[in-house]
Amino acid sequence: MKTNRKKHWEKVYQTKSPEQVSWTQTVPKTSLEFILSSGLSPKAKIIDVGGGDSNLVDFLLDKGFENITVLDISAKALGKAKRRLGKKAERINWVVSDVLDFKPECYYDLWHDRATFHFLNEEQDIAQYMDIVRKAVGEYLVLATFSEEGPEKCSGLTVHRYSEEQLHSVLSNDFNKIRCVKEDHVTPSKSVQNFLFCSFRKN
Repeated sequence: MKTNRKKHWEKVYQTKSPEQVSWTQTVPKTSLEFILSSGLSPKAKIIDVGGGDSNLVDFLLDKGFENITVLDISAKALGKAKRRLGKKAERINWVVSDVLDFKPECYYDLWHDRATFHFLNEEQDIAQYMDIVRKAVGEYLVLATFSEEGPEKCSGLTVHRYSEEQLHSVLSNDFNKIRCVKEDHVTPSKSVQNFLFCSFRKN
């Protein structure tokens, strides 16, 4: 199953441009707002899980953050991001891994995920993700998923949609909710996807 996941995402990033995939954001406004509202220092360790070739890393660098990790299952996605950043790419820690295989070697002050969690549909995968998060997150967790009004599929894959209450129940044993907002994401093809963004602080 994990091998199939990797093949799927490598093919997506090999065959499609940013304008051809639904998740592209020119400016990741809500993610940035949530990250900056944490008040973390420029030296804080931040990880963007499922970051792919997202522009978020560009903006974090521009905001002065110095310790950024981008994790993605697709080496091709990270290759695109590196080429876009040029010399700046040398300032980023790039990790090619399925998140469920990720073995964090440090605590991250903030874990951001707008792209991975809602693709986990099996209870054991969700539990495994949470176990990794517990080991990796030192303070803040920013998690975005498709809301109950969001699409049932993305990139041809079935997704797990969440209400605020459902997402909180998954995390409540380990994290306190700070706030949640819903956002309509307009895709490059002009369709609308409703996301749920929530921030949490570790107990």
